[in-house]
Amino acid sequence: MKVTVVGAGAVGASCAEYIAIKDFASEVVILDIKEGFAEGKAMDLMQTASLNGFDTKITGTTNDYSKTADSDICVITSGIPRKPGMTREELIGINAGIVKMVSSSLIEHSPNTIIIVVSNPMDTMTYLVHKTTGLPKNRVIGMGGALDSARFKYRLAEALGAPISDVDGMVIGGHSDKGMVPLTRLATRNSVPVSQFISDDRLNQVKEDTKVGGATLTKLLGTSAWYAPGAAVSGLVQAIACDQKKIFPCSTLLDGEYGLNDLCIGVPVVLGRNGIESIVDIKLSDAEKAHMQESAEGVKKTNGLLEL
Repeated sequence: MKVTVVGAGAVGASCAEYIAIKDFASEVVILDIKEGFAEGKAMDLMQTASLNGFDTKITGTTNDYSKTADSDICVITSGIPRKPGMTREELIGINAGIVKMVSSSLIEHSPNTIIIVVSNPMDTMTYLVHKTTGLPKNRVIGMGGALDSARFKYRLAEALGAPISDVDGMVIGGHSDKGMVPLTRLATRNSVPVSQFISDDRLNQVKEDTKVGGATLTKLLGTSAWYAPGAAVSGLVQAIACDQKKIFPCSTLLDGEYGLNDLCIGVPVVLGRNGIESIVDIKLSDAEKAHMQESAEGVKKTNGLLEL
């Protein structure tokens, strides 16, 4: 199992680290355009192998896509990160050109690969990869919902005063501050609806805090977060590599599912060796359907800024 991570920045390096520590891949290749940067990150990570007990080989390369040949899974994290006050959508001009070039180069050397898109605006970048590569929909996956759901569960556990292992919840919709649809109605604490433990007002605060989770961290850190995004990516990669058939909310191309067409947006999917094995159709309430439709319109508006 060979995995390529494009972009040796904070998110890419964290992603590579978590994949290596889980020890399910034989090789992880980190690629970056900055001379020596990926090589340095790879060497630093390899020097943790004996300490962390993994045998995954990590190699770095400066813009040499031949080193990524025959990758089973490729992760695209490259592009400029958010700065305080920036929306994900404001990154589209620069990041679209980068993602288009990167995806083309990856497929040239790994025609059967599965691509996971992390670069923002993530739903639109996932759509761009679909439109420019022609890959089947099961092999292009946008990472957003897995991260948003992790942030949702963090906020739920905080509000409940409960261990996070007791909490389950999911966020669908667009990966944006306004587009996220945290499914508070379906959130549970050890199978019991969270509404039995906290008030509607507190649950609504959890929802709002979740939606601005990325912006909150960007304001505190001065740049985008990296630990949770890296961990979220590694979870998706492991589910595919190990054929786990796990359900994650991911950005995927819809063809009528959830009443939506010709866009990529976060919905629950089953991830296995073929990438997206199936899309899970949740019965949404009327309010959730309305929020999902509003989110889709926002994604389509951003998609309209692409030069396809």
